Amino acid sequence: MNPSLIQLVATILFAIAVLHTFCVKKFAHWAHKYPQGSIQENLLHFLAETEIVFGMWAAVLFLAYSAAESSFHKAAEYIENLDFTEPKFVLAVMVVAATRPVVQLAEHLILLVSRLIPLKESVAFYFSALAVGSLLGSFITEPAAMTLLATLLKHRYFDRGISSRLAYTTLGLLFVNVSIGGTLTHFAAPPVLMVAGKWGWGLTHMLSNFGWRAALSCTVSTLIVVLLFYRELNSLQPPGQKPRFIPPWLTATHVFFLAIVVYFSHHADVFFGVLMLFLGLVTATREYQDPLKLKEGLLVGFFLAGLVTFGKLQQWWLEPLIQQLSGNSLYYGATALTAITDNAALTLLGSNVPNLTNELKYALLAGAVSGGGLTVIANAPNPAGAGILQSSPAFAGEGINPLKLFVGALMPTILAICCFWLI
Repeated sequence: MNPSLIQLVATILFAIAVLHTFCVKKFAHWAHKYPQGSIQENLLHFLAETEIVFGMWAAVLFLAYSAAESSFHKAAEYIENLDFTEPKFVLAVMVVAATRPVVQLAEHLILLVSRLIPLKESVAFYFSALAVGSLLGSFITEPAAMTLLATLLKHRYFDRGISSRLAYTTLGLLFVNVSIGGTLTHFAAPPVLMVAGKWGWGLTHMLSNFGWRAALSCTVSTLIVVLLFYRELNSLQPPGQKPRFIPPWLTATHVFFLAIVVYFSHHADVFFGVLMLFLGLVTATREYQDPLKLKEGLLVGFFLAGLVTFGKLQQWWLEPLIQQLSGNSLYYGATALTAITDNAALTLLGSNVPNLTNELKYALLAGAVSGGGLTVIANAPNPAGAGILQSSPAFAGEGINPLKLFVGALMPTILAICCFWLI
């Protein structure tokens, strides 16, 4: 390993950014010590936003790159050669998936599944959403599934006075289940997309090697959480407010737009054009709409764009590390590395390593998705869920604590390890 100066600087700044994500609650705490509306309070609240962390430090990286090369042009050239399709797609799919017609449709479908379970609605819906709903990521993409589930869980549980312990356990379970729930197919989960084409993995391969394991892990881990928190979940009453009427044609039109955005997920210019048309539809039917999640989508896109900016410059240490590991070591190493780097970036780098055996290929992807719930940065859709849920009363107005999220995700992560590697 002979890293260049800019690679070393990028790795140091990346490490600082990771540490920053663990300090956001401190910044929020410090902000309350200053007068409301003061520059100090606003600045500290800005630094307490998880979604701005990697984008902000990516801006510092841009300046460092310019200084190292003595040229803003070289730094701009580096940025222009990166692929920001995924952050743009997550922005577009969040805006479309979080609209009232799509969310109400998803809620209705999950309710239909929950009615097959002979338990109170608050318990049955929870199980159906997290055990079955998380598998939707294999079909409508993980970012869309995360947006839908986070919106439903916020309305039914997070905003209704649940305990902090249940909130963090649910958040960890949501992140892990969405991360592994996208592995039933070869086209919907970002870490799978990075390798499926290059390694020739199709639908049959994904179902037989990954899909059934994901379904088993999601079901068992959700069942354990339901048993642990049964009394609290059972005490919740279903939402008293009946869903507002939405014309069936409008719901069908929203689903059509969502399908088109997903279909063109690799063509940013196309799906952004579709998004513009969709915004026109929402404006024309505003009486059936809730406020769009534009701010949340932009923040999440900014977060992922920062990760993309850092990702390529981490190749100097990630690639040699992957090459030196056995199957067992690679699986557990990928699970751990995913906690500090986006799992799609990890599988992308791994796909460029020559002469990987089938065992190592499986270990890399299985490890990457197994660890996808341990932190907000571990899986591309996680910031979307965090952006929607972090304002909930369950988090005491201070955002999501990374350490508590890590603890909340441990049990489902261990079960994912059992299903993907030990069985």
